[in-house]
Amino acid sequence: MVYIMWFWWFMFVCDLLVPIAFLICGWIMRKQTPEKINRLVGYRSRRSMKNVETWKFANEYCGRLWWRIGWVMFLFSGLVQIPFMHSSEDTIGIMGGILCTVQTVLLIGSVIPTEIALKKTFFENERRL
Repeated sequence: MVYIMWFWWFMFVCDLLVPIAFLICGWIMRKQTPEKINRLVGYRSRRSMKNVETWKFANEYCGRLWWRIGWVMFLFSGLVQIPFMHSSEDTIGIMGGILCTVQTVLLIGSVIPTEIALKKTFFENERRL
């Protein structure tokens, strides 16, 4: 029983790492957008890397999105695990895997609204509308 409780705490902490990463990266992207376009740090897509204006817009937009998603995911991830506190090891593992999958889908899915916002804000020649 003690082992299962430790496993639950381990999964609890692990499943909160993604929302915490969202919060940290979202804040950094919003407040500390890299001045120069680069291939290592920031929101990188073909459209966002056209010029400095699109780069700054995409990073700030995605940063705000990640900040909001991070808080929702943090609360949801914490609350969804509480009912499983005294469940079997298999149940805790399956629940943690499902939660991790949902978090990954949200991470990848955040590209869609950012690209839509870029497309709505800038002309094809990447000048602001």
